[in-house]
Amino acid sequence: TMGRIIFYEDRNFQGRHYECSTDCEDLQSYFSRCNSIRVESDYWVLYERPNYMGYQYVLNRGEYPEYQRWLGYNDNIRSCRGYSYMPSRSYRMRVYERSDFGGQMMEFTDDCSSVYDCFHYRDIHSCNVMDGYWIFYEYPNYMGRQYFLRPNEYRGFSDWGIIIIIYMYYIPCSWS
Repeated sequence: TMGRIIFYEDRNFQGRHYECSTDCEDLQSYFSRCNSIRVESDYWVLYERPNYMGYQYVLNRGEYPEYQRWLGYNDNIRSCRGYSYMPSRSYRMRVYERSDFGGQMMEFTDDCSSVYDCFHYRDIHSCNVMDGYWIFYEYPNYMGRQYFLRPNEYRGFSDWGIIIIIYMYYIPCSWS
């Protein structure tokens, strides 16, 4: 069973709203802007553009009365995916300094507030998520844009949603 999320056009859960309980690749026909959200169950990844593209926001159960509360850059939410919480016994991911798993590699099994401090490379160009769900963050201390990764091989940074190369710090964050 999928969870449930409710999108509201105005702040503080006001105005036109849309309830969603399945993945949706194009929300444009349901609302023109999104200024508040209620997540009633599960985890949801929201995307700024249709077809699961653009900025991503990972939300868990709770109320978000304005878009700044989910670290939104604007009021555009155009697609979403729901994920049921499935506890994992382990969290494991390898990051690489170059595309196609090239160059230096480091394995993570826990949260890290600054990958640069551990890995000593400013950019990560590929990664392999073996266990658990992870979130990359743009800046240290879990700040900035978010990129949700589930178990999979990501041969290049565009595989997890980055459109252009931006010099970033990435911080994996396991859901536990």
